[in-house]
Amino acid sequence: MSEENLDDLVHYRVEDQVAIITLNRPRKLNAFSDELVYALGEALYRFDTDEEANVAIIHGNGRAFSSGADVHQRQLRSREEFLKLGGPQGRGSNSGDLFIKPINWKPVITAPHGYVLGLAFGIILESDLIVAEEGTKIQLTETSRGLGGSKYWSLMQFRGANTFATEIALTGRFFSVEEGHAAGIIDRVAPKGQHLEVAMDLALQIAANPPLSVRATVRTRRLKMEQIGREAQAQLNAQKLFLTEDFHEAASAFAEKRKPNKFKGR
Repeated sequence: MSEENLDDLVHYRVEDQVAIITLNRPRKLNAFSDELVYALGEALYRFDTDEEANVAIIHGNGRAFSSGADVHQRQLRSREEFLKLGGPQGRGSNSGDLFIKPINWKPVITAPHGYVLGLAFGIILESDLIVAEEGTKIQLTETSRGLGGSKYWSLMQFRGANTFATEIALTGRFFSVEEGHAAGIIDRVAPKGQHLEVAMDLALQIAANPPLSVRATVRTRRLKMEQIGREAQAQLNAQKLFLTEDFHEAASAFAEKRKPNKFKGR
C-alpha cells in the first residue's frame, strides 16, 4: 500500500481463544497513517474469520496506545486530494469502518495506555469494552484541529457520558481515564503496567460463554452504534470542515510545532 510493511504495523497472535492485536508503530507513537488503519482492518478481518479466536484485545506497543491520526500524511493533503477522498482519510482506510463490517460480530476490547488522542479515541469508543491503564491521558483533538467533535460527542453519549461528553467535545481538553471511568466512558481502570493482563482476564470471562450468545449482543450494540455514528458523521461531512482555512491553519501549526494564528471562522 505504501512504504510501510503492513505485516510489521500490526501483530496478531491467539492465546486461549483471545486474539491479541498489537499496534506496532512505536517510533511514531502508533500514529494512524492510512497504512496502519488498513493493517488494523486486515487484522480485525483475520480475527473475525479465525475459528480459534472468540474475543480480541487491541493494544499499542511502546509509550502510548496511539497519538491519533498521522497529521503529516492525513491532514496536510492538498485541497484536490481532500475533494477526491471526501476527507482526510485515504482510500480504503476510514477508521469509522473498522467495527461495523464484520460477519461474525465477535467482541473487541481495547486496552489503551499512555496517550489516546483524536482518531485513536474514536477507535476505543467504538470497541465493545475499554480497559485502560491508570494515568492514561485522552484528548478529542478534532475540536482544536477544526474538524469538529460531533461524532465523538455522539459516541460518548452512546456510552452514557451525558454532560461530560459536551464539555470534552467543546473544550477539546485532555482528560484522564479516571475521569472517563467516572463518566461511564471507560469500563475498567487497570493498575500501572497491567492493562493487558486485566483486559485478558475480562476477555477470558467473555470467552467462557457460548460464542453465539455473546455475538448476538455485540451485533445489536454495533448496529445501534453505527446508526448513531453515521448520523453525526453525515452532518460533519456536509460541512466539509476539512476544507476550511481554520483546519488548514491548525494542521499546519501542529506540523510546524508552533501556536496557531487566530482562527477566522472560515
